[in-house]
Amino acid sequence: MKYAMIPSTWKESAEALDAAGHIQVELSENPDFVFFSGKQPDLPEDLPESVKFIQVPFAGVDGILDLIADTSKKYGVRWSNAAGVYDSTVAESTIGLLLAQLHAHKRVAFAKSWDVRDEAEANTTFLFEDKTVAIVGAGGIGKKLIHMLQGFGPKIIAVNRSGKPVDGADEVFTFDQIDQVWPAADYFVMLAPLTPETHHMVNADALEKMPKHAVVVNVGRGPLVDTDALTEALKNGVIAGAGLDVTDPEPLPDGHPLWDEVNCVITPHLANPPYSVRKRIGAHTVEVAKAFEAGEPLPTEVDPTLGY
Repeated sequence: MKYAMIPSTWKESAEALDAAGHIQVELSENPDFVFFSGKQPDLPEDLPESVKFIQVPFAGVDGILDLIADTSKKYGVRWSNAAGVYDSTVAESTIGLLLAQLHAHKRVAFAKSWDVRDEAEANTTFLFEDKTVAIVGAGGIGKKLIHMLQGFGPKIIAVNRSGKPVDGADEVFTFDQIDQVWPAADYFVMLAPLTPETHHMVNADALEKMPKHAVVVNVGRGPLVDTDALTEALKNGVIAGAGLDVTDPEPLPDGHPLWDEVNCVITPHLANPPYSVRKRIGAHTVEVAKAFEAGEPLPTEVDPTLGY
């Protein structure tokens, strides 16, 4: 099949596609599919009729939903995201953020002194000590995270849209039941797709329902968490801590109070480093193209009505 890369060529991804027998061409040369790594203005308004699907290298597509809906309606083009491609990297990053918070790493780093030992010890907890982790959005990343957490031994609550059982989870709730989850867990990992239903899911009301020793980790989408509400909750001791790889706004501005909050560990969206993205998404696109050629459903096809 012929493919075009817009707005620029990703060498590692192109190598994977070429090795599978696909041929890179310009958009004007009627490609069968498009690998799109840009933002909404980067995709031309007029697409060749030859384009049957568009692959994007990110799991969350909330930033281009209008584009997806428009092209699907206008051209009948299908879209495929990268759901599941980065499960391992995000799950490992989640554990890093959670453990850094539970073990008072930032508190010690700020103190720059051994004298902080007693304070750090008083603020250190361990996952294996009869703790419960709620994974809000227990899809591919959540399932990988459950597998990684099993060695630590916490109880697992999974939250998903369907309420169907999740391997390794002790309990499963639906998003509609989320208010039952906030008081029932010690630590909360936000992995839900960003939709009107999940926007600011962690708000002042939710934070008040959590135990005072709770820690919120957001590795999903920044707006899942109300940043102002989280800042106030940490400042006033409503919850004990947070770990953030994504923020709202993103990037988090220099001088924002969360940077100086001793109980908030922040990484600047590092769970999916570019080298890993470019390497993995090429192989994934090969599988999507294979499914398309076989007349099978696309493995990660986006439903514009659901937003993911």
